[in-house]
Amino acid sequence: MEWTHLIVLALIQGLTEFLPVSSSAHLILPSQLLGWPDQGLAFDVAVHVGTLAAVVLYFRTQLREVAVGWTRQLTGHGSSPESRLGWSVIAATLPILVVGGLLANWIELTMRSMTVIALTTIIFGLLLWWADRLGKRSREMPQIDIRVALLIGLAQVIALVPGTSRSGITLTAGLLLGFTRQASARFSFLLSIPLIAAAGVFKGVELWQTGGVDGWRDPLLGAMISFVTALVCIKAFLALLDRIGMLPFVIYRLVLGGALLLVL
Repeated sequence: MEWTHLIVLALIQGLTEFLPVSSSAHLILPSQLLGWPDQGLAFDVAVHVGTLAAVVLYFRTQLREVAVGWTRQLTGHGSSPESRLGWSVIAATLPILVVGGLLANWIELTMRSMTVIALTTIIFGLLLWWADRLGKRSREMPQIDIRVALLIGLAQVIALVPGTSRSGITLTAGLLLGFTRQASARFSFLLSIPLIAAAGVFKGVELWQTGGVDGWRDPLLGAMISFVTALVCIKAFLALLDRIGMLPFVIYRLVLGGALLLVL
């Protein structure tokens, strides 16, 4: 890969995996608009590993608390808010794993186009703005139970359509259910962990079946860049979220979607 190609794609993965602007859309667009060659499976696996490492590092304390809560529950000490949060993450992840497993090939063949990306970028951007304006923003993380988690998980299924944004649709669902911006964002980030891990494993198996890695330079650099970018992005997003709200991301989505429609 050329240096520009490598750096831009790694930065895109690190930034857009956690912002409500659709990472899949941004990874598809450069190749279609600029004529870049496909970056290959090894690079895809590497940048996913980088973003996974970033979110695990940032939420390491909460993940450790969930693990302790599960251990205590399994040894007969009853459930706790931490163990219930862990089960909620699992419950919210199941719908997209099931639907994705059944429809992944069909979605890949029929929906990875700039027309779909442009329309979903605009439509779900407006939905995010509506949720941010009308949501009560009064419920906190401890109030996320299995029922709420399943509702957010069902909304997350829509993110299989390119341009929707996984973080965007889960933020939208959390806000519509009355959760604060911080609670919605943090739960969305926690939901990304099993999904990024599953995507990395899936792509890793596919990579192994196709003969492995030809060279380590590009994947290693891609992983490092996506890790640093994602870690900075998570910290900045959570620090600024209550001050800036969702409007800047909505405006960006509308501009991006409109520009794509003009190009088409």
